[in-house]
Amino acid sequence: MKLYYSPKSGHSHRARLFLSLLGAEYELVEVDLAARQHKSADFLRMNAFGQVPVLEDDGLVIADSNAILVYLARKFGRTDWYPDDAPGAARVQRWLSAAAGQLVQGPASARLATLFGAKIDAQSAIDRAHALLAVIETELEQTGWLAADRATIADVALYSYVARAPEGNVALDAYACLNGWLDRIESLPGFVPFKIHPVGLYATGDPLAHLAGA
Repeated sequence: MKLYYSPKSGHSHRARLFLSLLGAEYELVEVDLAARQHKSADFLRMNAFGQVPVLEDDGLVIADSNAILVYLARKFGRTDWYPDDAPGAARVQRWLSAAAGQLVQGPASARLATLFGAKIDAQSAIDRAHALLAVIETELEQTGWLAADRATIADVALYSYVARAPEGNVALDAYACLNGWLDRIESLPGFVPFKIHPVGLYATGDPLAHLAGA
């Protein structure tokens, strides 16, 4: 398998993280976003939306990070990560939808402003981020995980942009359950970290700067 990715992309990291958690063998192929390789004719043949990540598996191409998570869970028969019963699958899907919606509109968008210089209303993105984090915090009070009594692809889908929310000036210190959840994910066998960039609350160079206050 080949994973076409960017090391700055949280969507890419969630796919890479799940591959590693599964212990799957794969090759990383970096796509240079600054050089617009994701908009090249060759890349657009793999993903017409011109977005990373893309997974290539023996001639089969899977685009979209959440689709990659589902594909990998099904490919390897990992119902522990993606339940095959209707209620369990629905609980996971709820959070995959949040990862494609509220997560993008909140923490991911706030990070775009600091890391990529995107011209967006950063404060509105920060406000949306905290609204989402408050929901996650409440959810985690039950079992410590988002969709089950263990880690699932729901947790993988949310992890990367939540963990790096401080890059978008979104502080995490007010969320005790959420911070415990981050620690549990980072303790899973096969975990691979998402690089910290010195922007937002990390601009001081202190990796704990996100604990400075909301």
